[in-house]
Amino acid sequence: MKAPERPALPLSAAATLGRAYGRVTEVVQGLSDADFARPTRCPGMAVGPLLVHLLYDAERALAAFATPSEAEPDRDFVTYWQDYPPGDGGDTSFVQVVASAYRKPSVDLVKHWRELSEAAARAAAVGLVDKGKRIETQGHVLAAKDFVATLIVEATVHHLDLIVDLPDAPEPDPEALQVTARTLDGLFGPEAWDVIGWDTTTYVLKATGRLPLDENDLEMLGESASRLPLLG
Repeated sequence: MKAPERPALPLSAAATLGRAYGRVTEVVQGLSDADFARPTRCPGMAVGPLLVHLLYDAERALAAFATPSEAEPDRDFVTYWQDYPPGDGGDTSFVQVVASAYRKPSVDLVKHWRELSEAAARAAAVGLVDKGKRIETQGHVLAAKDFVATLIVEATVHHLDLIVDLPDAPEPDPEALQVTARTLDGLFGPEAWDVIGWDTTTYVLKATGRLPLDENDLEMLGESASRLPLLG
């Protein structure tokens, strides 16, 4: 089965980021304090620590847009993820400690997340006015639009992580899912595109190792199955 042709990055990437972050806010607002201890798809991280992880990603976005660069980009929205191989989950103790410092996460952590995520989306909107803007982050230079795409992927994948034990939570923004799938297409390579027969959400979950491959998947993917997961 041939995978659907995916569009290029959205013209208004900042708006997509704002919706992606807004959907995460919809997931966590209204949760009880106890819900922040619910499990996620990220080993070692409950809902609270994973939201802290996302919060620091939004903070990094603010720092990046305040750190313009004149250098040529050395990463794009696909190659950025080469520095984050599958299985490299890192030490989660820091975000766990930070999450535990919020005595009422349903109020304080959610408020902090909302403030930072909304500020990051506004910074992206301003930063993308300059079509040639480049930013520096984590030792690399990216075009601003490519950088925003990486933020969308992070928010979307972790949105799916957050809701595994929250059955009534909203799904990620559809355009954010497409940006994530487009990124995975780039990591997977064109030789595999014609064999992907999953819907977009399943593709994201299986291509990032959130869901295991079954026998039908292995038959569908053939030799390409060994390339999964594409990122952690």
